[in-house]
Amino acid sequence: MTYESLPWTPRIPPDLISRRQSLRLPRTYEAAIPAEISSATLGLSSDLAAVAEEASHSLMRADALASGRPYAVPLASVLLRTESAASSQIENLTVSARQLAVAEIGQAASPNAALVAANVRAMRAALALADRLDEAAILAMHETLMRTEPRTRPGHWRDAQVWIGRSSLSPAGASFVPPSAARVPGAMADLVAFMARSDLPVVVHMAVAHAQFETIHPFVDGNGRTGRAIMHAMMRWAGVTRRVTIPVSAGLLSRQAEYVAALTDYRRGEIRPIVEAVADAAHRAVWLQNWLSDEVDRVVESWQDAVRPRKGSALAGLIGLAVGQPALTAAVVAETLGVSVTAAAHALDQATTAGILTLASDKKRNRVWLARDVLELVDEFAVRAGRRQ
Repeated sequence: MTYESLPWTPRIPPDLISRRQSLRLPRTYEAAIPAEISSATLGLSSDLAAVAEEASHSLMRADALASGRPYAVPLASVLLRTESAASSQIENLTVSARQLAVAEIGQAASPNAALVAANVRAMRAALALADRLDEAAILAMHETLMRTEPRTRPGHWRDAQVWIGRSSLSPAGASFVPPSAARVPGAMADLVAFMARSDLPVVVHMAVAHAQFETIHPFVDGNGRTGRAIMHAMMRWAGVTRRVTIPVSAGLLSRQAEYVAALTDYRRGEIRPIVEAVADAAHRAVWLQNWLSDEVDRVVESWQDAVRPRKGSALAGLIGLAVGQPALTAAVVAETLGVSVTAAAHALDQATTAGILTLASDKKRNRVWLARDVLELVDEFAVRAGRRQ
């Protein structure tokens, strides 16, 4: 990576800073020029390639095992939610499992819950677009993520300079200044060409692509979450994961300082740290996923024992639904299961009587039921993800 000196004109309202202070602000800054990597030879050492391959095999085994679980489909929804929450937590967006679940069904939610729910939607978009990872797909992911934040120009490359750290008044002296907005389209075209390569170990491929994306920083906001969603799209495209979203961001979260340092090392031309960080995160994510999957199986078995639902009944469908969507309304149950609202309400009453669900409030309209057993597991997952182990 090289740098270029660019002019800077302060854009500060006069009432926020004195003229004397304004005159003292630097009038130039150094912006990055990312190296072109579309056809770069990475020069992988044999031991680093082995580290990447081991992580890839671990991810593939975890995907296969999760897919064979009795409640694999709702489990996939739980895992996607945990990945989205962990990715958001890296950006200091933290919400409880209950807040997120309620936000996902369109009920009242905190601003952070709405943002994390948008990240869940962006993850789904990333996986749906995995077979065509081009500029349009990346813009679509960002539009889905930032739709409610118009100031961030959802679905558009940035048209202004951004920077990381130090002063909010000027990019001069910042810890990192991404390329100028004029360089973003060309840099992203180069990255997309790199992502289309098939000659690299998957974990190396997605780690380098992610680091390059974060170096380009193509959006005003939402770069980190979009960049981590792209990693999952690349895993799905390569066939490493086929059915579930292994929460790699949870693995990165537990070693966040090393993750950030690895991105900095990448900008100095070193790829080993980011590959090792992503590989370590993959192993950590598999461990967390296995724990959560076992606990979900235990909860579902206890529910089944409590009600012994008739196969094909609304109650049987509700049990699976409550795992993947632990906040429910009668309308959501009826629409998802394809039953009448009356049948949905009856199933909800049965599940409540059995202790599977809890009515969140006594309101007569827009009543929400919660699967507290699942919500507690997701909250515990978040605690475990944040620990260094």
